[in-house]
Amino acid sequence: MKKLLLSSPAIWAGLLGACVLLPSFNMSGNNPAAPARRSRTFVLTSTSTVPVPPAGTKEFDFWLPLPHPDASQDVRNLKIEAPVPYKIEKGAYGNQMLHLQLANAPTTPLVVKLTATITRREHLNLKVNPAETAQKATTKEKADPDMARWLAPDRLVPLDLQIRQQAQEVVTKASAKTNLDRARAIYEHVVSTVTYDKTGQGWGRGDIYYACDARRGNCTDFHAIFIGYCRAVGIPARFSIGLPLPAERGKGEIKGYHCWAEFYTPETGWVPVDASEAAKDPSKRNYFFGAHDENRVEFTRGRDVVLVPRQAAAPLNYFVYPYAEADGKPLEVARTYEFADVKQ
Repeated sequence: MKKLLLSSPAIWAGLLGACVLLPSFNMSGNNPAAPARRSRTFVLTSTSTVPVPPAGTKEFDFWLPLPHPDASQDVRNLKIEAPVPYKIEKGAYGNQMLHLQLANAPTTPLVVKLTATITRREHLNLKVNPAETAQKATTKEKADPDMARWLAPDRLVPLDLQIRQQAQEVVTKASAKTNLDRARAIYEHVVSTVTYDKTGQGWGRGDIYYACDARRGNCTDFHAIFIGYCRAVGIPARFSIGLPLPAERGKGEIKGYHCWAEFYTPETGWVPVDASEAAKDPSKRNYFFGAHDENRVEFTRGRDVVLVPRQAAAPLNYFVYPYAEADGKPLEVARTYEFADVKQ
């Protein structure tokens, strides 16, 4: 059993050679001029169990999305337990993933366990959502090198004539003049007309046509409309996915994923949005236009995800759960997630 404790960028670089990691950000709040943001620190544990692949399998690959550090999230004490060697790879948009490959298929289920200490901070855009504080943001945002990608379609979020017409109708009805006004009109339209409802078939894929027709679904469906309509009227918008945590501190199991969005204007920079949480709790409708709370952990950004090294199957609709292939064919991977808040 391979047990490796990775607690600093220097150790990562030394052990993994060519692997490149994002820098860690110090947002400890020691700067008195910094906005007052809520935060929480917790230990995240994920366990992935890959079944024995079919007899005769010649090549086996496994990928696991990893939480990465950024301006809203610190990742410390990352520990991987795996029975075979692996690599940490960097994908597009700052995404990071564990990859392992075997020339001989395993004869027993493959279990990979990840633990990490995460500090997640509330993400506020104070130009849009002051969040009950008069303080001003002091950190200048870095330019996103993938801006053109955030104006392009996804496989399940096309920017065809019908979607462009629907988006234009929404902003025209709201008499929206600026991109900020247009994004707000789209957000209000989505929150007002889509119901958070995970019954029946079709929800959860982030299919904009399903979401527009059914007017119900989960976070993926809400944000398919929001992101698609924003892009359709020329506003860059990007997708992120990870895990939700209950607001109550403690410990427990995390049953499923959560996703959210951001849009960009030159006047505001990137603005966080969580339309599905606003729909579930109308009292936070204004808050979630310009804010993400601290009760989440991000794994990856973007859709139609190409893994590193590239998977044999089609790009993943989104990448939040472990993924495996046997001779290029996807394998179902069992997974569990647990959190335990750290007292501060």
